[in-house]
Amino acid sequence: MKRVSHHRRAKSRHHASGIGLPGIGLVLSICAGSGLVSAAGAQTIGSFYTSTAPKDCRVSDAGNRVDDSTTRFCPGKAGLGVLVSEDDLRETVSVGRSRAAAAAKEPAAQAWFGPFNSSHATVEWRAQEGRPFAIIQRWHLDDNGDEDKNGRPTAKPILVVTRLPPGPVCHVAYVDAKTNSGANELARKAADEFARGFQCGKDEVKVIGNSGRAVELAARR
Repeated sequence: MKRVSHHRRAKSRHHASGIGLPGIGLVLSICAGSGLVSAAGAQTIGSFYTSTAPKDCRVSDAGNRVDDSTTRFCPGKAGLGVLVSEDDLRETVSVGRSRAAAAAKEPAAQAWFGPFNSSHATVEWRAQEGRPFAIIQRWHLDDNGDEDKNGRPTAKPILVVTRLPPGPVCHVAYVDAKTNSGANELARKAADEFARGFQCGKDEVKVIGNSGRAVELAARR
């Protein structure tokens, strides 16, 4: 890939990198639903929202590292914070308790997508009785196979569901935000049904609903 997305400034070099996560499995279809009540115990499940915009976070550069690499640690929910790391026009997002160092040790901190990418600043927290168990975040992956009239790669949207402690933090499911009507509801339902029982490093990341170009890009190594 030689061109940089329109939302990033040009860089002089590009490293090939993989996802750094287990293979992707396919869930053919999941009916969209509110996901407001769990099957076990009929306890209320709902959403809270926080921001990873730089103005809302503690931002640090990466010392002597190149390409303006940065990290930012952002307030979350229930004692959890969100770590966003950027390097070579790619981001990772992880979650940890109170300190960035804890989040940096989680599998999600190594979950790189191959194409240039960025995550949206809004983080949706799925919580049961106020205790968060997953986050949902929209990402944009650059598609060098689909350029705009100016020769720049277009960005393909994907929703990423990530499980939270107790246990490791890792990607659980992907929802192609362009090819699925009601993508947000699909992501919430995936979070509610799969996140808490998902075994990082063993279970395959699930593709929820219709696959699409964004999912294809997410699978590139």
